[in-house]
Amino acid sequence: MAVEISPPTTVYPSHPPFTADHTLPLSHLDTDRNMNVPFRYVRAYAPAANHHQHTDPFDVITAALSTALVKYYPYTGSLRRRDGDGRFELHCAVGGGVPVIPATVNFPLSSVNYLDDADEEFIELLVPNPDQKTLLTDLLILQVTRFSCGGYTLGASVHHVLCDGLGATLFFNAVAELARGAVQCSVEPVWERSKLLGPREPALVEFPMVDFLSLDKDFVPYTELNEKVVRECVHVTDERLDRFKIFLQQKSGLSFTTFEALGAFLWQARVKASKIPRDEEVKYAYAVNIRRVVKPALPPGYWGNGCVPMYIRITAGELIDKPIWETAELIKKSKRNVSEEYVRSFIDFQELNYKKGINAGRNVSAFTDWRHLGHSTVDFGWGGPVTVLPLSRNLIGSVEPCFFLPYSEASQGKKDGFKVLLYLRAKASQGKKDGFKVLLYLRAKAVVSFREEMNKFDNMEYV
Repeated sequence: MAVEISPPTTVYPSHPPFTADHTLPLSHLDTDRNMNVPFRYVRAYAPAANHHQHTDPFDVITAALSTALVKYYPYTGSLRRRDGDGRFELHCAVGGGVPVIPATVNFPLSSVNYLDDADEEFIELLVPNPDQKTLLTDLLILQVTRFSCGGYTLGASVHHVLCDGLGATLFFNAVAELARGAVQCSVEPVWERSKLLGPREPALVEFPMVDFLSLDKDFVPYTELNEKVVRECVHVTDERLDRFKIFLQQKSGLSFTTFEALGAFLWQARVKASKIPRDEEVKYAYAVNIRRVVKPALPPGYWGNGCVPMYIRITAGELIDKPIWETAELIKKSKRNVSEEYVRSFIDFQELNYKKGINAGRNVSAFTDWRHLGHSTVDFGWGGPVTVLPLSRNLIGSVEPCFFLPYSEASQGKKDGFKVLLYLRAKASQGKKDGFKVLLYLRAKAVVSFREEMNKFDNMEYV
C-alpha cells in the first residue's frame, strides 16, 4: 500500500503573535520525565456527500491552523533544558511555524475499512514520526493524507511536554471550528502553567509518593527493553464483559467499571504471559484527569498536561496468586487516592526530587480509555472522524500500554462492545471482528501465552 509523501509545508501564524523572542515556563506535570516523548495518533475522515468534491482538506486545515497558531503559538516553539535543574522550558522565537506534510493514496479509505483493521505498517505511514534531532524542535507535526474517494486522514505527532490528550483535543477542536467558518476560537486558550500547577512554598509531600515512584538519575524511562514491541488487538463483546462483571460482583460484593474489571484481567494475563520472576515488582498505571480535582478548578481553556499518574504496586507472584476480583478491588481502591493533596504532593515531589531522576521503574503496564475523550468532535467540515487510532508505545512510564478504543463509525456489526489495543513484543495476528477492541503492547515471548489467557476470558475460566 503506497503512500506518496510530499515535502512538508511550514504553516506560520496568520499574523505575528509576538514581536520578541521569549521563554515560557512549564508546569511540573509538563516536565515529568515520562513526558519527554511524542504522542502520535491518526484520525480518519470519510468523504462527505454534501462537501464540494474539489475542496482540498490540506488547504482547509492549513488555513485554519494558521489562524489558530496566533493563540496557540507555543506549538511553534522549541524545548530547551533550563540551567540549574535541567527542566524543560519553552523557547519561542519570532518567525516560527508548524510543519504539515501533504500525502496521497490511490485507493479509497473503505478498502482499508477506514483504518479500523488496517495493517500497522500502513498506518505508520500516515503519521509523522520525528527523530531525536527534531523531537525538541518540531513539537507539532501534522500529515494530511488524501485518499482517492475524497476521504482523508490527519496524522499528528505532538510532544507530550506541551499537552496531554485532552489538551491536544482542545487545540484540534479550535482548528476545526475555524475550518468550519468561525472567526475565532470559542474557548480562549490559557497558559499560566507554573502558576496554576506549580509547587507550594515550601514544597510539602504529605502523600507517600515513594511507595509508587523510584529515584534513579541513571534510569531513562522507556529504555529498559531491547525486545521488539508490536501490538495485539483484542475484541470483547458487551455480553462477555457483562458476564465477567457479574462474576466479579458475585465474588466480591462490589460493582466494577469496565476499566477496573477488564483492566484487572488484562494486567494479570500480561504478567502471567510475560513470565516475569515472581519476586519482581510489577505496576498497574493509569492517568487521572485533575482539571476539576484541584481547587480552584483549572479554567476550560487550560491545554497543558492536566493529568497525574496513579500506580498500583505488587510483586508478580502476589498478582498471579490473587483471585481476579481482588485485583479488580486493588484498582478500584486506588481511585480513592485521587485528591487535591495527591496532586499537590505529586507536584511537590517533582520539585524536591527532579534532579534525582523520578521514574516509575520497570514492568509497568499502562492502561488508558480513549472511548470518551471527545475525538469525534474534531470536525473540519467533513463531519467528525470515523476512526481514531493511537500509535504511541510509551505511556506513563510503560513501554507496554493498553488502549480501550471505540469502533470505527464506519464499521458494520461492531457496535456491540468496544476494542482494546495492546502492544506486544512479537508479531501478532488480527483479533476477532466482533465486539469491542483493546489495543495492547506486549513482549515477544508473551504473545502465545497471552492469547491463551484471553481464551480463558472467552470461556469464563476466571478463577
